[in-house]
Amino acid sequence: MITFQFLITAFIVVLAPGTGVIYTLALGLGQGRRASIWAALGCTIGIVPHLAAATLGLAAVLHSSALLFQIVKAAGVAYLLYLAWQALRSGGALAVTSKRTSQPGWKIAWRGALINILNPKLSVFFLALLPPFLSGNPSSSTLEMSVLGLVFMALTFAIFVLYGLFAAQARSYLLSSERVLTWLNRGFAAVFAGLAARLAMERA
Repeated sequence: MITFQFLITAFIVVLAPGTGVIYTLALGLGQGRRASIWAALGCTIGIVPHLAAATLGLAAVLHSSALLFQIVKAAGVAYLLYLAWQALRSGGALAVTSKRTSQPGWKIAWRGALINILNPKLSVFFLALLPPFLSGNPSSSTLEMSVLGLVFMALTFAIFVLYGLFAAQARSYLLSSERVLTWLNRGFAAVFAGLAARLAMERA
């Protein structure tokens, strides 16, 4: 069940930069180590509903219901655009500044969780990723899906924390110039807007 092939596949998937990675990097640069760990935790928790949906077969319902898919997708697009605005806005929650700011951990984690919760493709992704690594025994498939999902979540948290700690370490080198700060915020905003555009073009 937990094979070397699964671990390598999951590692590559988690390592590939996506919305959660960008969010964690932004928090690491803007607010330091503590914030990046909360961001990684939130993004990991946001996987839980999709894993549950895939395990219970609800992902197939989401995939087959065009209306439900469009509703969740629209909410996800709107949220990513909101994050882009937060990166651009002076004093925004994601704005990277030379002055270290501090936000409650639960707020950082909640935003990170919403990033994944409002991505309707994640349920379908788990429905496609996990079954090939099951033993084929119907009586244990639910347990096996849950275990594989938990391993995937553990990898997600560990790798996201490493991304965040790297960003926090690089903070002092990157934030000494106001020009660099401006372009960093514009860059994060552009990435979130681009991810919103890509999600908007997704089909069920």
